[in-house]
Amino acid sequence: MLLFELVSAHQRLSTTRSRRKKLAELARCLERLTESETGVGVRYLSGELPQGRIGLGPAVLRRIDVSAAPTPTLTLDTTDGAFSRIAGTRGPGSQEARQRELAGLFRQATGEEQDFLRKLILGELRQGALDGLMAEAIAQATRLPAAQVRRAVMLSGAIAPVAEAVLRRGAEGLAAFRLELFRPLQAMLAQPTDGPADAITRFGETAFEYKLDGARVQVHRDGDRVEVYTRQLHRVTDRVPEIVEAVRRLPVTQLVLDGEALAFAPDGRPYPFQVTMQRFGRRIAVDDRKATLPLSVRFFDCLYLNGDDLLEEPGQRRNEALRSLLPPALCVEREVTGDLDAADAFLHHALSAGHEGIMAKSLSAPYQAGNRGSDWLKIKPVHTLDLVVLAAEWGSGRRAGRLSNLHLGARDPATGHFVMLGKTFKGLTDQMLDWQTEALLAREIGRDGHTVHVRPELVVEVAFNELQRSTQYPGGLALRFARVKRYRHDKGPTEADSIATVREIHRHGFAPRNE
Repeated sequence: MLLFELVSAHQRLSTTRSRRKKLAELARCLERLTESETGVGVRYLSGELPQGRIGLGPAVLRRIDVSAAPTPTLTLDTTDGAFSRIAGTRGPGSQEARQRELAGLFRQATGEEQDFLRKLILGELRQGALDGLMAEAIAQATRLPAAQVRRAVMLSGAIAPVAEAVLRRGAEGLAAFRLELFRPLQAMLAQPTDGPADAITRFGETAFEYKLDGARVQVHRDGDRVEVYTRQLHRVTDRVPEIVEAVRRLPVTQLVLDGEALAFAPDGRPYPFQVTMQRFGRRIAVDDRKATLPLSVRFFDCLYLNGDDLLEEPGQRRNEALRSLLPPALCVEREVTGDLDAADAFLHHALSAGHEGIMAKSLSAPYQAGNRGSDWLKIKPVHTLDLVVLAAEWGSGRRAGRLSNLHLGARDPATGHFVMLGKTFKGLTDQMLDWQTEALLAREIGRDGHTVHVRPELVVEVAFNELQRSTQYPGGLALRFARVKRYRHDKGPTEADSIATVREIHRHGFAPRNE
């Protein structure tokens, strides 16, 4: 397939909001891929390079100034070969060699292809062809059940291997994907909800569990061999010996567990997420880190036990298997109830213990690996701040041509300036995007690349889950999981929340109500 054909498909995907049309477009494109092109094509459509990071950043791309080819001639195989050579370039002079190779590739590319490749390299493709949509497109292209394709993606941990197997061998290729020890599978995810009442309305009797703000871990055991994987399916066994030791002591031969690793302060309260994550970024001096920042683990699901795949078993059955094997100290705190007062009390206990909220889980649901379905719900307080927009970045994909990612700042009364706390593009409707693009451009004071700096006049109400320490921003704090709720047209910048208020929230772990 010519790269241009895939780029054209990407452009059509970017300009439609219809899920049905996206699926049809993806399916048509997948059907045209040859056997050697399948893995590359699926990854390109999903916005990723098969080679991962290849040592090319914005500075290198800015230096590539070559004329575009008049007609499309590049194939997917040729393009992939060039990126493989770039990724394999090492040693003295490697940066110049990568740049020459990339320039040669760009000389063969049309203008549309050059733009596509730049975004692909920088991870800026946003056409909506994510794993869930791609799995359905694979099913549509092969006339196989979508549920079975989604399950294969869950078990594989990645979309490309499934696409290659299914598009080449059909149902036979699909059957090859099953839960295997030491092949991590994607984690089941949760949707947010307002509170315990919504969960009880949906599920009736509900399993409530503490929501721990740690590092998601998946642990596999076969005999004495134990391996630990992150939510991104990376092996981290050598960095977390405490978890390995705890699982190795269990009276079982084969096991796959889902849980959360976290570090506790001397007073028994959990450290913030970023403190726990210090253990996962270290490959050296593990024993020293173990002594100064010991890890604990709390498991909440059992996916495999002594040869039995439990993924399709109801949640209550999996929990019974879990608690029959593990001591209470290794299990997440849990209460099963359909009583709202009891659920509210459980949420209060979780927050009082320093955790970020609770989970609500259906007792009858299977483990839907990789899916953010409605059978698991997360309940946690939402804080808000009124912050000032300092700048905005041009969007991509369906947001192209509109200012999207907002730079947010708190008021500093001591200096009269604003202290940046982070960025967000979440929560913005199309109507808000259109309005804020016009409003921000009217306040433009300068540009830096794709960022437009503006007069600090617009106040936006931002919801967030947590404040964490940050060396990136001058105030030393950053918003976590920030999303826009609304513009505060009734407030001017002098009425925005101050950096002192933000620091007080961080100190006490709660936010005052905004009036």
